[in-house]
Amino acid sequence: MQDKELYDQFCDCTLPAEEWTHRGHVKVAYLHLCRFPFDEAMDKLRERIKKYNASRNVPEGPLEGYNETTTYAFLHIMKSTINAYGEKLPTADADSFCDTHTHLLNKHLLRIFYSPEQRLHPDAKTKFVEPDLTPLPKFK
Repeated sequence: MQDKELYDQFCDCTLPAEEWTHRGHVKVAYLHLCRFPFDEAMDKLRERIKKYNASRNVPEGPLEGYNETTTYAFLHIMKSTINAYGEKLPTADADSFCDTHTHLLNKHLLRIFYSPEQRLHPDAKTKFVEPDLTPLPKFK
């Protein structure tokens, strides 16, 4: 799927559920970072993930549904990755970005930064909770 089609389908909640994989999350997050400054990308991504989940009747619970800490931390790591390579857009498209930065495709990447207790704490669902194992990388 081309980036514009993926972005548009995600934003209007017509993206097929089978496309909403971890790689799909990374691609959508990348497309937001390409279009907006970090804080705005985070605001839009938060709103749109919640809207998409609601359109798919994704239940909200301690281990399912939207998690603010997971979304913020992954987006932060992605922004750090983009900045580390010194380019606004380090690759031609979202698939190339994923293929170039394969560490982001590991669903367990946040285990480097968070204990399960910290990332899955009830507060982490609704607000960003700082990592307890090692700090997130810095970016400007």
